[in-house]
Amino acid sequence: PYYVDMNQNLYLQASLHSSDQNLTVFVDTCVASPNSTDFITLSYELIKSGCASDSTYVLFPSPRSDVARFGFKSFSFVNRFPSVFLQCKLVVCRYHDYSSRCYQGCVSRFKRNADS
Repeated sequence: PYYVDMNQNLYLQASLHSSDQNLTVFVDTCVASPNSTDFITLSYELIKSGCASDSTYVLFPSPRSDVARFGFKSFSFVNRFPSVFLQCKLVVCRYHDYSSRCYQGCVSRFKRNADS
């Protein structure tokens, strides 16, 4: 475990370990939960589809394409739970493939009206 104070800045880094140098990594979704095995019942979205859901979330510049860096301020679930667990989904794409998910950034999906 990593112990922090409330509202402390947390900095995270995800690294891709591969012999293929032509890959890049993108943080698509990150969800926090007080339960390490259940990220549905009680959860808080930090990032969804590459879009920040939390106002303190920041994506930082990375030194390499195979590294993603981001951060947010620490929080708790209504002070009832001693821990917060984080589950992130990352996308791996070909470097410089601008049609890939990695280069689309924030993707907002809108529901269409089902009018006749």
